[in-house]
Amino acid sequence: MLKKTITYTDYNGVERTEDFYFNLTKAEIMEMQLSTTGGLDEMIQRIIATQDVPAIAKIFKDLVLKAYGQKSPDGRRFIKSQELTDEFSQMEAYSELYMSLATDADAASAFINGIVPKDVAERAAEIQKNQQASE
Repeated sequence: MLKKTITYTDYNGVERTEDFYFNLTKAEIMEMQLSTTGGLDEMIQRIIATQDVPAIAKIFKDLVLKAYGQKSPDGRRFIKSQELTDEFSQMEAYSELYMSLATDADAASAFINGIVPKDVAERAAEIQKNQQASE
């Protein structure tokens, strides 16, 4: 789970600083993998290789919005709903986050690594390292 503290100006001109939470479960990641021909990671690699900027932007938007939710007070649940997603996407906080990730590759990478379970991120890093070593 990733907590992002975002400072933004709301539509009344009030500057706000709030914490927002993002997380993808192993089940959500598996669903994304299985629902994409060739798997999500392969599709992302193809898009990056072809420099398809609109497709990259759409994937990034989808990941941010799919990962957004709110922790239950007891910490047992991470609550996601279309209503919460819509609410977040309509805030300037979303715009601030999206722009920061779209303009900073390191921030984008840290975000992705922060929203996936640690063991999934570690496994992905290991696979990437092995691929680079064999090239």
